[in-house]
This record gives sequence, C-alpha cells and structure tokens, in this order.
Amino acid sequence: MSPDTAAADRRFTLTLGCPDETGIVARIAGFLADAGAWITEAAYHSDDDSNWFFTRQAVRADSVDCGIDELRRRFARLAADEFHPDTEWRLTDSAARKKVVVLVSKESHCLIDLLGRARRGELPADIVAVVGNHDSLGELTESFGVPFHLVPFDDRTAAFARVAAIVDEHDPDAIVLARFMQILPADLCERWSGRAINIHHSFLPSFVGARPYHQAFARGVKLIGATCHYVTAELDAGPIIEQDVIRIDHSDSPADMVRQGRDIETLVLARGVRWHLEDRILVHGTKTVVFD
Repeated sequence: MSPDTAAADRRFTLTLGCPDETGIVARIAGFLADAGAWITEAAYHSDDDSNWFFTRQAVRADSVDCGIDELRRRFARLAADEFHPDTEWRLTDSAARKKVVVLVSKESHCLIDLLGRARRGELPADIVAVVGNHDSLGELTESFGVPFHLVPFDDRTAAFARVAAIVDEHDPDAIVLARFMQILPADLCERWSGRAINIHHSFLPSFVGARPYHQAFARGVKLIGATCHYVTAELDAGPIIEQDVIRIDHSDSPADMVRQGRDIETLVLARGVRWHLEDRILVHGTKTVVFD
C-alpha cells in the first residue's frame, strides 16, 4: 500500500450512546463539519424501549483539521456542554494498531482461523500472544510467529493469576476466549469488561454450559448454532454480539453436530472479533447495537 493510499484509508471513528432527544444528529454533524471531516460511514439507531440513541461515524483522518487528541478534546467540550451527562462516547484512530490476546485449550479450529485472518490482514489488529492451558497448540501458534504461553490449571487460582499477568502486560483491546473451556473469575470479568469475547458452541440462551451439542442432540433439535458474546460473571449470559445457525436432521450424531458446529463457530467468532476491533459494537445494559 502506498503512503497516499494509507493516508486516505486512515479513519477517525466516533461512537456514541446517550438518552435520545431532538438535535443529536445535527450537533454531531455540525461538529464534524466544523473540523472539515469527510464522513465515510454514518449509522444511527434509536431504541424505543430504553429511549437510548446510538451512532457510529467514521471520517477520513486526512480531512480533519487536527490530530486525534485535539479532536477528542474538542468533542469532550461539546459533550459536556450540549449532551446529557450519561452520554458515553469514544473517538478512535485506525492508525493506532490494536492488540489481541487469545486464550485457548485443546480445540484448534477457532485459533487457526483467527491466526490466518490476522496474517492475511483481515483483522485490524495484531495477535500479540496466545495463552493455553495445554501445550497442544503451542507449535501451531509459534508457526505464525506469535508467542505461546503455557499455563497449566493444576491450581486454578494461581493459574488465573498467571493468565491475568500475561494478558494485562499486553493491555490488549480484545481478550478472545477461543474455546478456552475455563470460566473466568468474577474479578477478571470486571477487569476485562467490554474486551473479553467468548464463542459459545450453542445458540444462546439455549443449552448453556458444557456439552451443548449433546444437550441439543438429546432434545432432537433441527438447528444448531454458535454465539459470540461479551464475557460477564453470569455464565454465558453476556451481551450477544453475533449468532448464526445451520440446519441438521435426525441422522446427525453428536459427533456430526460437533463437526458442523466448528464451521459456524469460526465464522461467528471472526465476525464478532472484527466488529469489536472496528468499533462497530455499542453495549447498553444486556444488549448490543452492532453497526455491521
């Protein structure tokens, strides 16, 4: 990519959520126009049930008359003067490369998919470390040039302290539980709130917990799916980012369902992680708004 192309592709992205009222869009549009911003994407959602307004605005960085820090200072003044005190907003710069840490166990399909997408430039981030509670994925990880950290879970408290130290050292924008198969302690759920992303091999809220495909088989379901969600202290109950399903029939065994489920898990997780890294997700309470 040439320098001119890279400059044209750089984006400043504003995400905002606030109590809904008249004039929000006009205020944001006026602010961006005053900064000379060339808007490339604009998305809005007004939720009638919560009376909450959501927006995502992406602008060409090379069109703005100042840098990202000054733009943040200007918008902070605008927000303080003209928006509700409960307003939540962020301004990010695509030139600030994001970081991802992946937590794994023995299953390789989600990790392989994420490593491949990162190498091909399909994720706007670098996978800076993989932490595993078994050594079976170490060689695979390091073949992509990514450090692998083995943390055995003989002592769960000590193990999670070590995992937390590795993760926090990198201060990642996303902590991806790619079939990690361990329940995060409540303090880590709180510390990593809004950054920890899990893939659950079920179409939540059905079949929560372990062996969901076997639960689904026992119920004779005709659709199986996967759910990408933010991690909270309540098991498999965090705000949902993305879901998808595939059809099965009576001839499929639990092993068939697991095999087919791996395909949908990789796709759902990849979409959810990419949208998170692109600042396309706004969380409000137990729900998300995804500007995909």
